[in-house]
Amino acid sequence: MQHPYIVGITGGSASGKTTFLRRLLASFPTEDICLISQDNYYHPREIQQVDAQGVTNFDLPSSIDSESYAADVLRISQGLEVRRPEYTFNNPNVAPKELVFQPAPIVVVEGIFVFYFEEVAKLLDLKVYIDAEEHVKLQRRIVRDRDERGYGLEDVLYRYTNHVAPTYEKYIRPFKQDADIVIPNNRHFDRGLEVLVSFLQSKIVRE
Repeated sequence: MQHPYIVGITGGSASGKTTFLRRLLASFPTEDICLISQDNYYHPREIQQVDAQGVTNFDLPSSIDSESYAADVLRISQGLEVRRPEYTFNNPNVAPKELVFQPAPIVVVEGIFVFYFEEVAKLLDLKVYIDAEEHVKLQRRIVRDRDERGYGLEDVLYRYTNHVAPTYEKYIRPFKQDADIVIPNNRHFDRGLEVLVSFLQSKIVRE
């Protein structure tokens, strides 16, 4: 089997990473691509930091088990299988499944801190940054958190102002300059996706 080509994809919250990733994965046969998401590496809620108002802040690098994340990315880069309990977003009514990640020609490593975590970043062969303007991201975040998480507008705005935006400015935006490819996503990302897919297809060795 060929050595996996590791692609890191990051961007601010609500920049459109999830939709982009869904389209990217759908562009390849399942055996050709594997996704390892930062979302499955959150520390338990009881050890997460809370702010001065007592609101849990999941938007800090410390909220992620970066050591385990880096270890698993290293393992799959070596062509080895990775097993990880599913993160259920602290929902006590959901039993976590065991996730199994098989090495593939293309491995996508996704999350808001994948460029910030040095042990992860140094394993990346290609860095992709999904970019969107602040007002676009805020609108998407309001809709997403309302529809998927049941958050009210006041709660969304509080978290965005006090957690999301400061994290973006300190831990995400400065690493945009390290990206090999920046894909604007204020309205759509079709052309950027097309370019990336074409490039990654060239990295797959057919026997």
